[in-house]
Amino acid sequence: MDATFWALIALVLFVGILLYAKVPGLLGTKLDARADAIKADLDDARRLREEAQELLAEYQRKKVEAENEARAIVEQAKREAEIYGEEARKKMAEQIERRTKLAEQKIAQAEAAAVKDVRAAATELAIEAASKIIGTEVKGAKAAGLVDNTIAGLKKQLN
Repeated sequence: MDATFWALIALVLFVGILLYAKVPGLLGTKLDARADAIKADLDDARRLREEAQELLAEYQRKKVEAENEARAIVEQAKREAEIYGEEARKKMAEQIERRTKLAEQKIAQAEAAAVKDVRAAATELAIEAASKIIGTEVKGAKAAGLVDNTIAGLKKQLN
């Protein structure tokens, strides 16, 4: 019996003890459990990745919707600003037109008042001049009647 024989017997005994202790089954079970755990972790990771992709897609849709809504709000604001601007221009034009007419009326009134004042001053001056002329050349009752008639005539003509 040589050393090879005893090595074979030791190997057979070692394998027998391992089988008796169910070591290959334990190793297989532990490996299977670990593989199952890794598979579960991978499934969870895959599920989380899909959820993250869905959330990302949803947020991207919301972003696009928000951008579109913001664009629509800006466009609406521009349209409203144009409308308000046009209304303000119309109101300002109307106000300028009213003020221009009012100023023209005031100018016309001032012109009429100036003409009236000039006529009144001319009347007064003419009356005064006539009084002096008649007073120096004509005397007595005839002079008083003549002055009264002239004053009345001048007032009617100038006013």
